[in-house]
Amino acid sequence: MIETQVRPGRLISRRGRMLLNVGAVSLLTVFLAGCETFGTSQPPPIQEPAVAPEIPPTIRPNELVGRWGLASYQNPNDRARTEAAARGQCKNPYVIGAGANGGVIMHLADEATPQELRVKGSQSGKNYIGPEGPPGGEKDREIISFDGKTLVTRFVDKDAGTRYGNMVYVRCGPRA
Repeated sequence: MIETQVRPGRLISRRGRMLLNVGAVSLLTVFLAGCETFGTSQPPPIQEPAVAPEIPPTIRPNELVGRWGLASYQNPNDRARTEAAARGQCKNPYVIGAGANGGVIMHLADEATPQELRVKGSQSGKNYIGPEGPPGGEKDREIISFDGKTLVTRFVDKDAGTRYGNMVYVRCGPRA
């Protein structure tokens, strides 16, 4: 065995020095691999979900502004009778106002104070009236039909839809 003196009083063989170097490199490799495993590297970037493009409604908010007689029905066979009842409510009309931000001023279900709501289009072709957010949200009402003189809506929320039924708005006189 060939020995070299590294320090006075200590002898390390060439083979021992080579084993020591290989061991140090191996230990360093394991340590660096462990760093990668334990998350010291940068995490992959988080991908944001794609935002669906906003679909414009087929009904403009200003078409809804005005004074309306209001009634509701549950049974579709009662629609004609309910429209006549709504016409009779024009002496005490429900007023849909124009909002400051391009929406309409109406009540949400079970809300005493009217607020500005948006008229929203959807990819299915349906129109909704409701607060900011995607169309068809729980606080929205779906526009079932609208011909300029008669508006029929139904709340999306099943509980509110059951309580209020199909809301029939019949325009009172000339548009405001």
